[in-house]
Amino acid sequence: MVDLFELEQYCNALLGTADFDDYCPNGLQLDAGKREIRTVVSGVTASQALIEAAVQAEADLLLVHHGYFWRGEAAPLTGVRGRRIRTLITGGINLLAYHLPLDAHPELGNNRTLGDLLGIKQSRPLTQRLVWQGALDRETPADLAQRIAAALGREPLLIAAGDRPICRVGWCTGAAQGAIVEAAAAGLDAFISGEISESTTHLARELGIHYFAAGHHATERLGVQALGCHLAEKFDLNHQFIDDDNPV
Repeated sequence: MVDLFELEQYCNALLGTADFDDYCPNGLQLDAGKREIRTVVSGVTASQALIEAAVQAEADLLLVHHGYFWRGEAAPLTGVRGRRIRTLITGGINLLAYHLPLDAHPELGNNRTLGDLLGIKQSRPLTQRLVWQGALDRETPADLAQRIAAALGREPLLIAAGDRPICRVGWCTGAAQGAIVEAAAAGLDAFISGEISESTTHLARELGIHYFAAGHHATERLGVQALGCHLAEKFDLNHQFIDDDNPV
């Protein structure tokens, strides 16, 4: 068991939230009035389905990567968001959310854990904390596509740039398709992210770099699980990851 605000302070320090200018607030987004935390449910996005599953699991805290109050959103708590927050409050479930700090963390982050899952060697940040690079043993684009599919349980969308072998690969989870330009400038052979835009296809072909869109949700399931497991071990909590699957 741990006090809610002690847990938040620990996570904020661990993830270095003060170092990020993010699109949303990181940390405690909803205090439902329950101070003693024993059971944590983690998931990627604080959707209605995930919240209802957390209620069924009798969670005291919902830990997510995608929470609420995004920059530019309307402020009123109505409609879908109002219903989600009512369900959290009625269920007595606090909401803790970490976005970019959870992407970037060198041990628990989405990028680190994705690289480890894919078996990429010498994983490290490229020129910033959010884009990573590593090494492969001269794989073909088809080989890397199979590796990604086996690890994530879904086929990636591959935009191949000729038959260039892949020895150096970059990646950034989620909606990071624009970082393909940075990856190409660094001389990488391939780049992996979650989403793809219409322009990404042309950029990959014209820059001569293979591109893999592996799924926003699929590439960001790992960090929140790693953080949840870490908290469970440190504070002797019950932790369960619930996957509200999303094909995007």
